[in-house]
Amino acid sequence: MNATGRRAVKAVIPAAGLATRFLPATKAVPKELLPVVDRPVLQYIVEEAAAAGISDVLLVTGRGKTSMVDHFDRRPDVEARLEEKGDEERLAAVRRTSELADIYTCRQGEPLGLGHAVGVAASHVGDNAFAVLLGDEFVDEAQPLLPDMLDLQARTGGIVLAFIEVDASETSRYGIASVRPSSLGENIVEVTGLVEKPSPEEAPSNLAVLGRYVLPGAIFETIAATKPGSGGEIQLTDAMAQMLADGTPVHAVIYRGHRYDTGMPLGYLQAVVQLAAKRPDLGPDFVRWLAEFVKSQQG
Repeated sequence: MNATGRRAVKAVIPAAGLATRFLPATKAVPKELLPVVDRPVLQYIVEEAAAAGISDVLLVTGRGKTSMVDHFDRRPDVEARLEEKGDEERLAAVRRTSELADIYTCRQGEPLGLGHAVGVAASHVGDNAFAVLLGDEFVDEAQPLLPDMLDLQARTGGIVLAFIEVDASETSRYGIASVRPSSLGENIVEVTGLVEKPSPEEAPSNLAVLGRYVLPGAIFETIAATKPGSGGEIQLTDAMAQMLADGTPVHAVIYRGHRYDTGMPLGYLQAVVQLAAKRPDLGPDFVRWLAEFVKSQQG
């Protein structure tokens, strides 16, 4: 069991990156605030955490990213205007952002790797287990992932990862796991190793690491002792591998729901289209227009 014997209630979202793939849009606007229809990417992620029972969210930010915290503040002026207009739907949507969770922030002075970003959360998180949610992907709210991960971590007290199944030809784009069966439940495996971006011939499986982790508080001591690895950065994977070698149990939930990956321009555009098409207020007209547009492009 972890230090408290309870499910984690805190989450860390590393969000200090420069997002060079989205320049010049991200020169002044954090990538995490790019809108997917009418909600920024970061809000989808905080909503995912809140729906799983997370009540405390720490944003690890960098220079020029204070607007991410502002997004979750109250806006009495906007709320008053919407109230005057009688726009109850938008008023509820604006208020909801400040009611999702308690939002905190700390700064990562330099972008020294994911492990380093997680490490700066040590004083906020303390000794308890916590979730890490990367800031450029989220899952379908109708197919949640995090509750199963939190439950599993509370049972094992170790590290819990999330995997998706990828085509063998795509393994060189991901961290890939070697695993063995687990008796802990359906879609749960025991992790025996992680390989970063192996070729299809060298990949131990087709299970790729998703940007969701539930970690014991002991990870902070290991991160502090982890030397820079790939790219000269302090890698979270290296710290987890060390804990695995030291006997910490590592399990994973294999996720078979839909994942939205907004970390690259193509994935971001796909997420916008997919979520717009699912909206009851926008979907029918948008899908109709999209079908006509695609047809015109093919012609």
